[in-house]
Amino acid sequence: MKNKAVYKHYYLMLLPGLVWLFFYNVLPMYGVVMAFKDFNPGLGILKSSWIGLEHFSYMFELDDSKIIFRNTILIAVAKMLGNLLVPLFFALALNEIKNRLFTRSVQTIVYLPHFLSWVIIAGILLDMFSYTGPVNQLLTAFGTERILFFASPEIFPVFVVLSDVWKEFGFAAIIFFAALTSINPEMYEAAAIDGASQFQRLLRITLPSIIPVAILLATLNLGNIMNAGFDQIFNLYNPLVYSTGDIIDTWVYRAGLIDMQYGLATAVGLLKSGVGLILITISYGLAYKIANYRIF
Repeated sequence: MKNKAVYKHYYLMLLPGLVWLFFYNVLPMYGVVMAFKDFNPGLGILKSSWIGLEHFSYMFELDDSKIIFRNTILIAVAKMLGNLLVPLFFALALNEIKNRLFTRSVQTIVYLPHFLSWVIIAGILLDMFSYTGPVNQLLTAFGTERILFFASPEIFPVFVVLSDVWKEFGFAAIIFFAALTSINPEMYEAAAIDGASQFQRLLRITLPSIIPVAILLATLNLGNIMNAGFDQIFNLYNPLVYSTGDIIDTWVYRAGLIDMQYGLATAVGLLKSGVGLILITISYGLAYKIANYRIF
């Protein structure tokens, strides 16, 4: 009886979150039926006529659908690799520095961009890398031509990936720092006594101890292949770079809220969500098989 009373308190604590989840995540799911209807705002969802899979068939006929799916996957995969490898090497490099005051200062500095929204960072980047901005002025000072960072389809996706990695690598390195602190110091001492150099200790002890964490993170990130970062790209892109910078989320925003193609936008978003669900299920299955990781 005593345990049941304790559980009741836990359920009461969960209640506000469950209510919020129901109204903001579960209830709006009814709107996905617009993907199968010729939605008319005047008639509403219930009275709009059913058209079956016409939006989906039309979607695959559009050239834009091929472009946005390609851009989404390429940018998302590049971000995943960058946000895995850069934090890993950063954590390994910083771990080799024995001055703790310096390492803590560096960690604090590189964490800061993570806590800034893309609205703020995009405004800074747009000013710094504009045609007349300080970066292009510096380039002209060295005798090179100005670069159109936000108007070049070839440069824009690279700029998006690099700016995202710069913003997130410090915070992403926290997991690797935690993994490094779990390594038994006696292993390093024993290796030093046996005559192993610092580089050999890095290769033989540090890397094998941290690689399983990197594999786990890479596996879990498979579920995010369809998410290329709406906030970032929406605040940075423009029509000149749609061919390489437009992703599923930004296209759905324009098609649904600007062009008022509600049914088509819902169909694209539903397809993305379905693929994402499959990828997340596969990634968690692999994580359990490879690293024995499971949520429940």
